[in-house]
Amino acid sequence: MTAAPVRLTARALLLDMDGTLVNSDAVVERCFSRWAERNGLDPAEVLAVAHGRQGHATMALLLPDRPAELNLADNERILAEERADTEGVVPVPGAAAFLASLTGLPHALVTSADLPLARIRMTAAGLPLPSVLVTAESVGASKPDPEGFLKGAADLGFAPADCLAFEDSGAGIAAAKAAGVRVVGVGPRALPHHPDAHADTLTTVTVTAAPDGLLTVTVG
Repeated sequence: MTAAPVRLTARALLLDMDGTLVNSDAVVERCFSRWAERNGLDPAEVLAVAHGRQGHATMALLLPDRPAELNLADNERILAEERADTEGVVPVPGAAAFLASLTGLPHALVTSADLPLARIRMTAAGLPLPSVLVTAESVGASKPDPEGFLKGAADLGFAPADCLAFEDSGAGIAAAKAAGVRVVGVGPRALPHHPDAHADTLTTVTVTAAPDGLLTVTVG
């Protein structure tokens, strides 16, 4: 039996990148597996928490007694590796049409990637970069901290409660919820974290705008 579509309304959309618009799992797995091996950690345990966070935040979670300056240095090394590696970076199914449907509507990218990496991955996936960007350089704290989503809402000129986030990871969903933003979970990683609605891919998501600017997001 097919589930009935879920409809949510919002004034603006806040979009994660990796896992939500762009499938970069292959690159993340390669880079963080190498880091895990260099530091005597199980790659599977590292990858279980790496998605959605800035690299240094993942390291601090896994190695809480490690000096922050080492984490920041390793984070820069991983970012350099990720910028140089686009093999297997592809759009999430439906991402191109989804972004095209948002032309002229209030939306922002809220990603844990830095700006160069965001540009590289969106380009590699053949996707347009939104004009409003909240990247790693924009915030002082990584997801699951809500700062990125709060900044994205403020930059668009809307209250968090009037926004809707699209996220794939536990850290991202927690960040959105902490900001008071409702969440559409995208892909299998999102499902255990109780988003307000869930889409296997973006092919099942449509966005329509009323004359007054109210957005209706239909999932399913």
